[in-house]
Amino acid sequence: MVTAVYVQEVADLNVEVERADGTASVRLRGDLDKLTAPRLKQVMGELIAAGHVSIVIDTAALAFCDSSGLWVLVEHQRKAGERGGSLELTGVQGVLRRVLDVTGLKAAFDSVLTAQP
Repeated sequence: MVTAVYVQEVADLNVEVERADGTASVRLRGDLDKLTAPRLKQVMGELIAAGHVSIVIDTAALAFCDSSGLWVLVEHQRKAGERGGSLELTGVQGVLRRVLDVTGLKAAFDSVLTAQP
């Protein structure tokens, strides 16, 4: 069963969530930074607390990601994994792709799929 989609916009980050049985799809659009990371952290925490531990995050429309945003992603990868779930990143490109490659954090995620040109 798929539940309704909701959209939440904070500063310059749009977070769209679709929930199904134990899974969730999250689409990010805009900037994931110090100002917007708390909103994503809240959404991710709510998903995991509700038992949605298999999460796919579509980052194709993410324009920017700083260390605050990256930390939220890594933190919730760990939390999902502790509950037997996974966190996958799709559409990875631009700044996020570069940061994941340079830091070696790409290996911290269950799956990282880069955007197709």
